[in-house]
Amino acid sequence: MAAVRAKAHIYWNAPTREDDAEGQIAIVNQIMGKGYQGLVLAPDQALALITPVRRLLARGVPTVIVGSPLPIPAGGKLSYILNDEETGGRIAAQRVAELLHGRGSVAVLGVNADIAGIMTRARSLELFLAQNYPNIHVVKKMGSFNFLHEQQVAEETLKANPDVTVIVGLMWTSARGAISAIEETPGHRGVKVIAFDPDGALPFEIGAIDSGIVQDTRSMGRLAVDMIDAERHGRAMPALIKLQPTLITRQNVDSPEIRLLTSMEWRATPWVWGTTH
Repeated sequence: MAAVRAKAHIYWNAPTREDDAEGQIAIVNQIMGKGYQGLVLAPDQALALITPVRRLLARGVPTVIVGSPLPIPAGGKLSYILNDEETGGRIAAQRVAELLHGRGSVAVLGVNADIAGIMTRARSLELFLAQNYPNIHVVKKMGSFNFLHEQQVAEETLKANPDVTVIVGLMWTSARGAISAIEETPGHRGVKVIAFDPDGALPFEIGAIDSGIVQDTRSMGRLAVDMIDAERHGRAMPALIKLQPTLITRQNVDSPEIRLLTSMEWRATPWVWGTTH
C-alpha cells in the first residue's frame, strides 16, 4: 500500500537461503548504477554487509535497514526500522517464568553472533530472568539457519539436560528443530517451545508449541517505503524507528490484530521477483 501511495515500483529479490550472505551481498552490489532510488534491506549477517551498504550510501542511494541493525550509525541516507529486541527478550523471559512457575530449567537455542538483534534478545532474556527469577537455570546453545543441525542441537540439549521443560528458539529454524526433536521423542513430549519469528501462522495443532514472538514486518515494510519516498521529496523522517514485538498464544491467535500481523497476503501492488546471478 505504501508503494501504491508513493507511485513506486518495487523490485523484490532475496537469496534462496537465509544463511547466504554472499548472495545478499551480490544483490546489494547489483543495485549500484542501475537507477534504483532506494533500498530496503533485512540483513542476514551484520558484518558481511557493512562494505556493500557503505558503497551504496556513498552513491547517494537512500537505504533503510529493517529487522536487525548493522554496525553503522543512522543518519544521512541511512535509516533503521528495527524490532525492539530488548522488549522481545523480556516477553520471552516472562513467558518462560509463567510456564516454569518461577523455578526450573530453560534451554535458549539459536544464539547467533552474526545477527545483532538475536544477541540483544538473548541478553535481554537472560538478564530479565537473572534479575527476577534466580531459580530459573538457563542453558544456551549457538544456532544456525540449518534445520537439521538445529534439530540435532535440540536433541543433544534435551538428552544432556533432562530437567529442561521449556525451550526458547531465538530463530525460527531453532524453534522448528526443537519442535521436531520433541515430537519425535516420546520422553520429551511435555517440553514446550516459545518460537521467535515464525514463518507465517504458528501451527498450534502441534502440541509442543506454546507461543510465538513476532515482529511487525508489515509496518516495517510500509514505513521503509515511506522513508525512502520522504528522502526523495525532501521530507523529514526519523533516522531510527523501533517497533514492538507481539506475543502470540492459543488464546489470542484468532483475534483480528494477530491475523493481520501474521497474514501472508501482500497483493496491494504487483511484485517483480528477481534472481541472484
